[in-house]
Amino acid sequence: MDIVGFLKSQFICHLLICYIFIVSGLIINFIQLFTLILWPINKQLFRRINCRLAYCISSQMVMLLEWWSGTDCTLYTDPESYHKYGKENAIVILNHNFEIDFLCGWNFCERFGVLGSSKVLAKKELSYMPIIGWMWYFLEIVFCKRKWEEDRKTVIQKLLNLRDYPENFWFLIHCEGTRFTEQKHQISMQVAKAKGLPKLKYHLLPRTKGFAVTVQCLRNVVSAVYDSTLNFRNNENPTLLGVLNGKKYHADLYVRRIPLEDVPEDEQECSTWLHKLYQEKDAFQEEYYRTGTYPAVPIIPPRRPWTLLNWLFWALLLLYPLFKLLINMINSGSSLTLASFAFVIIIASVGVRWMIGVTEINKGSTYGNNDNKQKQK
Repeated sequence: MDIVGFLKSQFICHLLICYIFIVSGLIINFIQLFTLILWPINKQLFRRINCRLAYCISSQMVMLLEWWSGTDCTLYTDPESYHKYGKENAIVILNHNFEIDFLCGWNFCERFGVLGSSKVLAKKELSYMPIIGWMWYFLEIVFCKRKWEEDRKTVIQKLLNLRDYPENFWFLIHCEGTRFTEQKHQISMQVAKAKGLPKLKYHLLPRTKGFAVTVQCLRNVVSAVYDSTLNFRNNENPTLLGVLNGKKYHADLYVRRIPLEDVPEDEQECSTWLHKLYQEKDAFQEEYYRTGTYPAVPIIPPRRPWTLLNWLFWALLLLYPLFKLLINMINSGSSLTLASFAFVIIIASVGVRWMIGVTEINKGSTYGNNDNKQKQK
């Protein structure tokens, strides 16, 4: 077999990228475990260290988007707001239409230096996922079961814990609760009709309780809400697998900075405010589909080198022992050894494909589907 063709093959590239991510991620998770001894001694030092360790993991995903696939991301925003990004705490509201919208959100965080400390409101199941889920545990991510009666007390406590966080952070939240699909949209609009709310064309009905509690708990700590609406040009349908294959996409992100004092404190008024915000987001989507642009100044934030340098560090550290092990196995001529190595590769490939499958829309959660419709009434 031609060696050059072998090395250029997509399968080998996938394996090497996934090998670096999995092994480095598990090493970092292991280091994070030992940082727990710092919590009772110096909580803020624990937090600062884990921000850097988390960056070593999440930046590898961003590297794939920025450097491997070369995806372009144009930011549309007010130039006066632009200079405040990365210099203040913020709640970032993201639409939830694409498989890589979380990755574009991370890219937004990375361009302004808050990727390592970024927070999310995530479903509880993700806390059990190796590498990213475990990383989030040490970042004090807010996990929820998406049953508000059970979640409320836990969510409030975890949010209040962030009030003395030593790093600037962005709290990323998908108020729709789940990714947009046509089936979920139909059900969501039935709920909107039953509640007398205006229908949305491009979004699901926002779930307001989590947002209202987030605003209440982080008021006077967070300076603003960043209303963010993501789209891809030329009707692209981006996937994480496509990014892993090196496919280039063209993302446009519209961000409005809204001072937190403009968000009502009362829960009911905050709910009304959020519904109005999503009606505006729908109008922005309509304009984008009609004109291909947003009503703001296009800016391309400079790409920072740290995601690539971090990945190169782990590649140099981990690929040498892998190749040395592979050469020793080939030289040994042992069928059992080679078969065992092939088995490990297959298991790793299946494991990575499962992790990718977690992000795919057609394998997404059933939250918002028919089974949950009755609970919303």
